[in-house]
Amino acid sequence: MPFNINKELRDYLAKPGTKISLKKFPTNCPHKALSKPEAEKLLRTGLETLEKMQDKLYAHDQYSILIILQAMDAAGKDSTIKHVMSGLNPQGVRVTSFKVPSSTELDHDYFWRHYKELPPRGQMGIFNRSHYENVLVTRIHPELILQENLPEINTVDDIKQPFWDMRFKQINRFEKNLVENGTIVLKFFLHVSKEEQKKRFLERIDDPSKNWKFSYADMKERGRWDDYQAAYEEMITNTSTPESPWFILPADDKWFTRALLAAIINAEFEKLDFEYPTVTKDQRDQLMQAKAELLAETSQSNPKKKKKSKKAA
Repeated sequence: MPFNINKELRDYLAKPGTKISLKKFPTNCPHKALSKPEAEKLLRTGLETLEKMQDKLYAHDQYSILIILQAMDAAGKDSTIKHVMSGLNPQGVRVTSFKVPSSTELDHDYFWRHYKELPPRGQMGIFNRSHYENVLVTRIHPELILQENLPEINTVDDIKQPFWDMRFKQINRFEKNLVENGTIVLKFFLHVSKEEQKKRFLERIDDPSKNWKFSYADMKERGRWDDYQAAYEEMITNTSTPESPWFILPADDKWFTRALLAAIINAEFEKLDFEYPTVTKDQRDQLMQAKAELLAETSQSNPKKKKKSKKAA
């Protein structure tokens, strides 16, 4: 069966209102439906289209695009961002990587540091990890919640299921507010297998140029693999909404991940039906006047040489 990109996009959508099981989503290109050269061609086409759409986004100046990437370690977030960025004007896109929150950030609500990095109208923003860490890593390590100094949360025992349900609702309200004010929120979970993560960890250990990417702390988190998978399933189930759904992309084959990501971004762009802004009659008249003045300026700076008349000897 030939590869159908529109069908593929539907297959990787975490349908809002349904319980998500990550085991039902592939981690690699299913049945190799798309060859690597075909995927690379699809990516090039997608990036060319994305560049044009970004230009229209800037000219239109009413919407912004927020791309959220979440994944297990070594799923390829950084390389995916690098390839998507290659098709964008760097002046119109900003990548923010969220690390461990500072003491100042912990003194505010957990959305505060993300609000500050939201893209303005006409631009795109990419969050490498995001506010979702507050229902992922904190879910696995609830003792981190105590650092937020929240009312009525004094011990880990105070953090029960209603707390997480409340956070899911807070996140949905936060994103709905963004959408209602002109931000298109696109969320991607890069779904890597445990076997592929092991392979990439070993590559980071064996390759001196990649040693810096590896921390033994990554091994400790790998030991909680099943817990993280469960946390991701619950998070996606509760926060994939009609306004801002999740896409679960296979991440074992990086070339396939990049092609799908670019295709989905373009598909969401096209829903906006962007065109370059049209000018009014007065603006058009001004354009024609400016053109006439510029042409006249050119004529004056390059006058035609007058022919010398021959005089009789």
